[in-house]
Amino acid sequence: MSSGAESMGGGAADFEALLRQALAPVEPPADLARRLELTLVNLTELAQDELESWELSAMRDPRNWVRPAAAVVVGMSAGSGLVALRVRRHHRARKQQSANVLELAQRTLRDVADEARRILPGR
Repeated sequence: MSSGAESMGGGAADFEALLRQALAPVEPPADLARRLELTLVNLTELAQDELESWELSAMRDPRNWVRPAAAVVVGMSAGSGLVALRVRRHHRARKQQSANVLELAQRTLRDVADEARRILPGR
């Protein structure tokens, strides 16, 4: 009669152990950030090249808007990701250099602006 209660308790413990194992933190590969940054840089450059090579006269036909629109979306997304990745990389140093939260926010915003200027060509 008690075997049903024991199997229920044992099943719950097994489930908890499986859940704990499944939710255990996993360390990302050491070069993940470098590979991600390289991919984002490549996407940003490809989008810039696509936009630079586009002829303005071809824009008169709305059917030609797909490629430049896609290049803008990809370029902005990759560029934003690149800025966020680079700013995040320096967060710990900025936090130690800052006396308070306001100063940390100012340093972070300055970092965002600097990184965005590096990514945007000729600006």
